[in-house]
Amino acid sequence: MTPNLEEIWVYLSTTPLLGLTLTLLAYQAAFWLYKRAGFHPIANPVLISVAILATLLLLTGTPYQTYFDGAQFVHFLLGPATVALAIPLYAQWPRLKAMAGPLLLALVAGSLTAALSAWGIGALLGASRESLMSLAPKSVTTPIAMGVAERLGGLPSLTAVLVISAGIIGAVAGRSVLHRLHIQDHAVRGFAIGIASHGIGTARAFQVSEQAGAFAALAMGLNGLLTAVSLPWIMPWVERLFAG
Repeated sequence: MTPNLEEIWVYLSTTPLLGLTLTLLAYQAAFWLYKRAGFHPIANPVLISVAILATLLLLTGTPYQTYFDGAQFVHFLLGPATVALAIPLYAQWPRLKAMAGPLLLALVAGSLTAALSAWGIGALLGASRESLMSLAPKSVTTPIAMGVAERLGGLPSLTAVLVISAGIIGAVAGRSVLHRLHIQDHAVRGFAIGIASHGIGTARAFQVSEQAGAFAALAMGLNGLLTAVSLPWIMPWVERLFAG
């Protein structure tokens, strides 16, 4: 950067709203590219905006905490946005009641598969215990996953990266995988994506249909609850089983 630009950046970096402004501009640019790409999954706007922001912070030497001091308002809005997902879910209430049994079985199977498969693959590849415990909750929303990882003895910061990665991969590849499996029901597709890819996958499901998005939101919430309750006592048991 030239001296003048460096001076301007140093001045702007002390402004709390800089992080918020950069976040909104990065996502707007990413969504423009996503639209230009015909909404192709590989051009996922979350992936692109994360890459833009990470590159910008690295090039300018800006500490993440400085950025987050301004961007935390977006983080705060995640709470109300998650609660608002109950509105489309309420519209699907009749079908939800009719599918309650199968959905419960799918929730338990999907939640356990997401956690144990990640742990198992990591163990086979020789990952450390901290890494394994960071991997296990990677399919639930970030705040829950970080809390579970910390309780299990994992690394919350690593878990946050894994959660975002799982969400982006699910949003990019989930639709194609379900299509190849000949799963056409939007409720089933949405529920599967919600379990595997939490909020990012849910946002993608809403782009497919309101029904898919509603069931993805349900799966995201229930999977977060089940993981937070069950994983802290399941994983020590799994460790003892394989250690023996």
